[in-house]
Amino acid sequence: MNLLVNGDAERGPGGGVEPVTDVQGWVVREGAPALIGYDVGNGYPTPADPGPGPAQRGSRFFSGGNSPRTALVQDVPLPVAGRAGRGAVDAGRVRYAVSGWLGGYATQEDGARLSVEFRDGRGTPVALSVLGPVTAAERGGRTALVERTAEAAVPPGARSARVLLVFTRTGSGVSNDGYADAISLTLTASKGRA
Repeated sequence: MNLLVNGDAERGPGGGVEPVTDVQGWVVREGAPALIGYDVGNGYPTPADPGPGPAQRGSRFFSGGNSPRTALVQDVPLPVAGRAGRGAVDAGRVRYAVSGWLGGYATQEDGARLSVEFRDGRGTPVALSVLGPVTAAERGGRTALVERTAEAAVPPGARSARVLLVFTRTGSGVSNDGYADAISLTLTASKGRA
């Protein structure tokens, strides 16, 4: 089960290219993102462009709007009890997987970076995974979203995860053409008592 709220950009305001000030489930820390519909066209990703499959794609994706740098944050408390609860985490029996479809426009280097930082009960970082950005060369010089994933053990003592989605404009244009969709953070527990 995805621990993130609205990792697919489907909830709340948006649908066009205009930036929004509020994104359901996320805190907008910098800039103003746009939640753009795959039906907008005009050079933005469409269902015909490489990206998440039909089961994951939905109708919208995240973009950096028109800010040079846009940052979205989501703090996720880890389960207290159960198979993936604190006892299992501290015994080293819980793994996480973070994934997202990241991309950009044509040959531009605007991009999206996804990170997950695990924190202990005092809020001190204890582990970090970073995905992206996906370069224009990795996209074959075309508008596309490419899947990036990472997985590892949840570090003992971890009590929360901070997920950060950052869009960066590198060119001189107005649009921040870093794109992201289908952002996910999941936990799996090995057999044993929690």
